[in-house]
Order: sequence, then C-alpha cells, then structure tokens
Amino acid sequence: MEDFYTKEEQKEIDLQLRELINSCQKCKNAENEKLIIKAFKLADRAHKGVRRKSGEPYIFHPIAVARIAAREIGLGTKGVVAALLHDVVEDTDYTVEDIERMFNPKIASIVDGLTKLEGIFLQSESVQIENFRKLLLSMVEDVRVILIKLADRLHNMRTLDSMPENKRLKIAGETLYFYAPLAHRLGLYAIKTELEDLSFKYEHPGIYKEISKKVVAGSLKQLNQINEFAEPIKERLADEGYEFEIKGRPKSIYSIWTKMQKKDLPFEEIYDLLAIRIVFKPLPGMNEKTQCWAIYSMITDIYKPKPDRLRDWISVPKANGYEALHATFMSSSGNWVEVQIRSVRMDEIAEKGFAAHWKYKENRDKESELDNWLKKIRELLENPDDDSIEFLDDFKLNLFASEIVVFTPKGDKITLPNGATALDFAFEIHTDLGYRCIGAKVNYKLVPLSHKLKTGDQVEILTSKKQKPKWEWFDFVTTAKAKTRIKQAFRKERKKFIRKGEKILESYLNEKKLAINSKILKKLQHHYNVKNKEELYFNIGKGIIDLKNASKVLSDKPYNKWVRYWKLSFGKGKDQDKAAPKVDKKKTLLLTDDKEQHNYTIANCCNPIPGDDVIAYQDDDDQLVLHSRKCKTAIKLMSSHGDRIVPAQWESQKILSYIALIKITGIDSLGIVSKLTKVISDDQNVNMRSIHIDSHDGIFEGSIYLYIHHTRDLNNLILKLMKIKGIHTVIRQERLNE
Repeated sequence: MEDFYTKEEQKEIDLQLRELINSCQKCKNAENEKLIIKAFKLADRAHKGVRRKSGEPYIFHPIAVARIAAREIGLGTKGVVAALLHDVVEDTDYTVEDIERMFNPKIASIVDGLTKLEGIFLQSESVQIENFRKLLLSMVEDVRVILIKLADRLHNMRTLDSMPENKRLKIAGETLYFYAPLAHRLGLYAIKTELEDLSFKYEHPGIYKEISKKVVAGSLKQLNQINEFAEPIKERLADEGYEFEIKGRPKSIYSIWTKMQKKDLPFEEIYDLLAIRIVFKPLPGMNEKTQCWAIYSMITDIYKPKPDRLRDWISVPKANGYEALHATFMSSSGNWVEVQIRSVRMDEIAEKGFAAHWKYKENRDKESELDNWLKKIRELLENPDDDSIEFLDDFKLNLFASEIVVFTPKGDKITLPNGATALDFAFEIHTDLGYRCIGAKVNYKLVPLSHKLKTGDQVEILTSKKQKPKWEWFDFVTTAKAKTRIKQAFRKERKKFIRKGEKILESYLNEKKLAINSKILKKLQHHYNVKNKEELYFNIGKGIIDLKNASKVLSDKPYNKWVRYWKLSFGKGKDQDKAAPKVDKKKTLLLTDDKEQHNYTIANCCNPIPGDDVIAYQDDDDQLVLHSRKCKTAIKLMSSHGDRIVPAQWESQKILSYIALIKITGIDSLGIVSKLTKVISDDQNVNMRSIHIDSHDGIFEGSIYLYIHHTRDLNNLILKLMKIKGIHTVIRQERLNE
C-alpha cells in the first residue's frame, strides 16, 4: 500500500497540499498549518487504495474541495479541516467519534452534517431529499456545512465527465434545482454561475456547444467594444483620484439561454451581453453609497442611461447581503452596456457571500439577514408532516432568486419573494396576525388578502378576532412560512378527513370486489388531478370528490389525449400484459419507430417530440415517462428521484407522428389564414390537425396543432411561416392545451 501512488502522483499531491495551505488566508500560523496537515494525513490514510472514476487517487478530491472552501469561499482553518475530512466518515471505517477524539467537537459536527444518511428507504421516499433535509438541519446549526457542501458539489461538477450519463443527469439535475439556487441565496454568485453553466453543459450538451461557439466567436469584438466604452470612464475616474479596476463581465451560457427562452429571442438579440464591473477603493471622508452614486453620475456625463434598467442594491441590499449599483448605458457604437458599480468591500461580499460577512463583523445587519433566513429554514424543517417532494418545493420558495422589499407602518423593512401577497406579509410578521388577517391597507389603500405586493409598498394588516384560517388561502400564498402555518392550522382537521376518505374509498372498492392498490390510486389521482394519495383521501373525506363516476374511471385504461404510448398494438393486444423487461439505467435508451419496444409514455407537461433533448423517468409501476430535459418537472425529478432517471435519445423517426402546438401572432389582413394553411399544406413533412384564429383591433392570435416526425421539420415550418408578410411571432408551445 505504501507504493499506491506513482512518483508523479505523490509529487502532485504534495504540490496541491502546499497550494491549499498558501490559499487559506486565515491559516497563516504554525498551529493552524499543523492542524491542516494532520487532517490531510488522516484523509490520505483513510482513502488510501481508492481511486475516482477518472482513475486519479481519491485524495485529490478532498484537497480540491478544501482549496475551493479556502480560496473561493474564504473559510478558515476549521472549515478547511472539515473539508479535507468531509468523506472520511461516509466512505471509510472512521466514525464521527473518531473525528471528535482526534480533532474537536465542532469539526466532528461539521463532518457529521456532511455525511449522507444510510439505511433502507421506502420506494415512495426520496433518499436524495432526505439527505437534503439532513444537510439543511446541519446548516442551521453551522452554515459552514452548506458552504463546504457547495465546494464539494462544485468540484464534482468540474470532474463530471468521468461519470456514466445517468449519474451525470442525476447530479446535474439536483445541482440546477437545489445547489445553484442555494449558492445564489448565500451570495456566492461566482459559484452559482459556474454550477448553472456546468449543469446546463451536461443536460443540453448540443445547445451549450452552440451558444459557447457564438460567445467565443464574438468575444474579440465584444472585448474591443468594452475597451472602447471603458476608456473615457477610466480617464474620468483617474482624474477624480480613484483607485479602481474595470473588467468585462462575461454573460454566463446558462443565463443567455434562459433569456433566449424567456423572451423567445435569438442569440444575436440578447442586448445585455456587453457588461463591465467597476470595483473602486473608497476615497477617505465619503461613504461608499455616496461614491457609488457619484461614479454613476460621472458616467451619465459620458453616456446616456436607460432609465428602466437602473437597479439600486446599495440603498436596499438583497437579502443575501449583495450590494451594488447596476445601470445600463448606450455606448457610442450603439450598443447597450450594463455597468456594475461596487466598492472593494461590496465586491468581496458579492464573490464570497456570507462567508465574507465574517470579515466585516461591525456590520450587524448583514449577519442578522443570515440569521433570519436560517430561522425560516428551521421553521420549515420542524414540520414533520410534509412529504419529501412537498418539503423540497417549500424549501425552494425560500431560495427566491428575485425579492421585493416592503415596509411596515413603522418603516421596518421586510424582504419577501417576488409575487408575495398581503397574507404572506401578515404571516411573515407573526403567525397569529396571519390567522386573523381579513385584509390590508397598501399605501393607505384597502386591498384583499390576495393582493400582490411590490417593492416599496407600505403595508398595514387588518385583523378580526372572528377570522379563522381558510384552506383556500393556499391558492394565493407563496412563502414557505405562510404555507407551513396554514397546514399546521388544518393538521388535525386534515388528518380526520384523510382517515374518513380512506374508509369511504375502501368501502366503495369492497362493493366492487376490489382492494386499494397503487394502480387504482394512480388512476384516481390522475382522473381527479390530485398529486398524492393523501390529497385524494382528503378530498373524498371532505366531499370534494364524489365517487359516483369512479367505476368508469377504474374500468377504463389510463389514457390522456395528449399522452401517447411508444408501443403500438396492431393485433388483438395479446402481449399487452407482458411485464416490461428491466431497464439498464446506465445505458442510453434509444427511441425508435420499432413497435417491438417497451411502452414509453410522452409526458403531457412538456410534450417532447423527436429531436428534443429528453430523459426517461421510471415511475412506481416501472413505466417509463419521457420528459424534455428542460421541463421543470424533469429537473425536479432528477433532483429528487435521480436513481429512477434513464438517459434517452431519439433515433430516426419516419413512421410515428407526434402532436405539436404552435402559437402565431401578427397583423390581421385579408387572406392571412389561407396563406398560413397553404404553407402548411405544401410542407410534405407536416400535417395540420386543427387551426384556431382570434382577431381583435387589427391583431390576430392563432393556435395550430400539427402532426410532425421531428423538431427539424417543425423548425423548418416555423421559418417558412415567419416569411409570410404580417406574421410577427411563431412560437412552439410545449405544454398542449387540454
């Protein structure tokens, strides 16, 4: 075992250890260095003989994680030591007690928080989400747990190439759904951006390469434009006596793609690709906020600003502590350029998030923001009745990417997610205030509970002692706290109705000589549009669902007009009941026209068609459901049930047709419909199923259902339709109307 490493590997390990110690700014004394070396030796001994999928010694991973924690997040000695030991308890024979004995209780506690749960889980439970829950519980006690976990996830994403595709999809999915928003919430913008780009790279490799090529191709031109734009600003700042740095801020691949999707724009029309960041050292005698506005004013003397693109996060910082002034200016070459203005302190906090706040302890507000957020997470974790998926959804509400800031009648600041209502505000102040809320005054104007708030609103809650929580409040509250408190108010009543509903259903099925099982429950859940069996029992018990028509539902085969089975039956269906062969999740599922394939269901939430990037999800009945990789449901499934994900890929499709829906808008003119239908009927690869056009005030909107074989046929048709005079937009809608 002594000769496990080659000479080159041993040399590289020694070099990386030295780089780790040098990169830790808070480890610059002999005692701290000794502790790090001790942790390294233990990790090296524990992982000796183990190699990663890439073939390199496993010890490279904990060293890399510790280096990210030190250099890119800014953790100190305890954080670095815990990072070196983060896999020791999980993957080797060492225990938490061993770590505590050799180091100290705090380091042992952090390592324990980073160790995944073991044991047997029911199939309906998600091991991934239960591990997230444990991780968050540990984070509430010590935020370094999640910071080290983010460093661990970042290194895993950087080295994901060596993993099989089904594992890549699982890891990329949970990274995009859980870890990237978490990094954003903690103010780790550089890590959040890299996690998003790497996830996107593995989920949509083709699109990632295409956008990357365009970014690289335009980078030289953009660099010249940025230098030209920045030159007069540099001269002005130098004249004013500032020490500063101006650098280009490249737009991430993922953010470009999401903007293209959201606004339905081609790459060339994403106008804010050009961006610079000004980081300045404050002049003595003036506060940072005043100097940010002074620099903004200097730039307006040179370039014209875009008023609706001014973002002031220095007067009211984001909940994660981010401070900066963002503005967009028109350059002399006719391009919009985004400018971010930050002090050195603001820049460090923007790059290292809450870890950097420890360096600025005199600023108490920033630490209290973290405490407030952790308090919300603690409250969420204290609700034991939530199922795993519901818990993850509620937690996501606390990772809001965009926020609003509203004020109490006394002027106190309250931060809420964008879309929050007056009732959310009431629960944020106090649970009893939420329970007794009957309305609100927003900016002195009376509004209902469901009124959506905007940044700057001043909110006064109106209450009544007679008011009681209502179940329909769920329809418009958005915060996890409000949802949790409403659930708690109805917990006893809900359990009573669930038990009643289960007895009613059991009695009904007994009359039909049937017993409750997963297939029957799934049919009923699908028909009555409820997400789980508890919701089904609750609605039956409360009388919302009447079982009079259930016999027809139970006798029918599950069918949805937008759901299609891959396997076609051309005879009497004699092999319909054959059990589908076991699927090898490590191999890519090839989707062909071959009717002898297993049954594959097309998900109606995203309606993927040949040519789309897809994954398959194996449900409780071992049926495979195809989702588009960019579908929100698919991303959630990859993050919560990654072990059920199967990579899938379309092959040539010439026989089977699939329904696609396109939405069209344009100028209403004589003969426009006949022009549309002629272009479609002349296309040999597409058939029209139906067309619906509405016209009003000289503008028309249309929906066209088509039968197609491949996305390239649909894209070609869209290009042809766009050439018709008067057509403004032609967009594929992935969710089909019912």
